[in-house]
Amino acid sequence: MTHRLKVLVACSQYEYGNPAWGHSYEYRNVYESLADVFESVTLFDFVALSKEMPREGMNRRLLKEVEEERPDWVVIVPFKNELMPEVVGELRARTVTTGYFFDDFWRVEFTQRWGKYLTYFTTSDVNGVSRHKEAGCQNVIFSPFGYNHRRYQKLEEIDKKYDVTFVGQYHPYRAWVLGRLRRAGIDVSAWGIRWANTHQLSQEDMVRVFNQSRINLNLSNSVCWDLRYLVSSPRALRNTLLSAKTRESIKGRHFEIPGSGGFQLSYYAEGLERVYRIGEEIAIYNDVEDLVWKIRHYLRHEDEREEVATRAHARSLSEHTMEQRMLALARASGVCSS
Repeated sequence: MTHRLKVLVACSQYEYGNPAWGHSYEYRNVYESLADVFESVTLFDFVALSKEMPREGMNRRLLKEVEEERPDWVVIVPFKNELMPEVVGELRARTVTTGYFFDDFWRVEFTQRWGKYLTYFTTSDVNGVSRHKEAGCQNVIFSPFGYNHRRYQKLEEIDKKYDVTFVGQYHPYRAWVLGRLRRAGIDVSAWGIRWANTHQLSQEDMVRVFNQSRINLNLSNSVCWDLRYLVSSPRALRNTLLSAKTRESIKGRHFEIPGSGGFQLSYYAEGLERVYRIGEEIAIYNDVEDLVWKIRHYLRHEDEREEVATRAHARSLSEHTMEQRMLALARASGVCSS
C-alpha cells in the first residue's frame, strides 16, 4: 500500500560520498524504503552537492527546494558538517523535519547538537530515548535498525559454497579474530573495505554470500579489552584507547543476514534478545574460544543451523523490514496516521 505523502530525503546517495563504493546505507534503507511506502519521495544528495558548490550555496539550495516543493516531511541523515544548523532550523519552520541517526550510541554529542534544530530526531539505541531525554532532548524517537527486504532476500536453489564468512569493513580487532580462527583450522573468507588481498562486494554479491555461507559471522568493531588482542600489536592498544565505540550495539547487519535467509553467529549487544530469540533465531558467542566452539558445533549440526536460519528469516520479514520502520517513524513524527 502506497501512502499519499510528499517526502524529501536529504542524505548521501553513495557510501561516504564515493560512487565507487556503491549506494550508502541510508540510501538503501531510508530513501529506498520511504520511496516504496510513500507516493512522492525526492532525494537531495547534500554530500555530492557540497563537492560541487560552496557550503552556503548548497544549504540555500536545500532551503529553496523545500520552499518550492512544499514537502509534508523532510527526513535528514546528517553526515559530517555539510549542513548548516541555522538552515536546518529554518526547514523546521516550514515543515516537519526528522533527523535519522544510526550511530547515536557513540556520536551522542553530534546527535544532540543537531537534535535541537529538528522537529524530531531518532535513536537506534535501546536506551537512547531515556539517555537523550535525561540530557534535555525531549523530541527523540526510537527507531531501530532493520533491513531493506527488496534488496536482501533468500535465494532459492542455491548451494552452500563457504563454511564461514565475514562481510564488513576492516578493523584490527576483526582481523585479530579471523587470524585466531584460521590458526584454529577454520576456513573463513572475508570481504570488505580496506581488507588486504580481497575486495568489496557489491550489494547483490553480498546477498549471494549470505545465502551461500553455512555460517555468517557478525563481528564487533567496538572496544575490546581482551589482553591477548591488546598486546598483539602497538596499533591494537592505541586504537582501543582512542576509539569512541566503547560499547556494543545492534547494527543493520543483524537484520540483513537473516533477512537474506542466512545463519548468523554474532557478538551480543544489549536488546538483541528483543529482536531475535537467542539460540532459536540467532546464535551468539562470548569470546574467541566460544566462537571457535560454536563454529565447529554448527558446522556439524546442519539441521539445527538451518532451523535457526529459517525461523530468523520469517521473523525478519514479519517484524524488521525498513518499510515497517519508516512507516512507524512517519506515525511517530505525526505526518501519517495509518
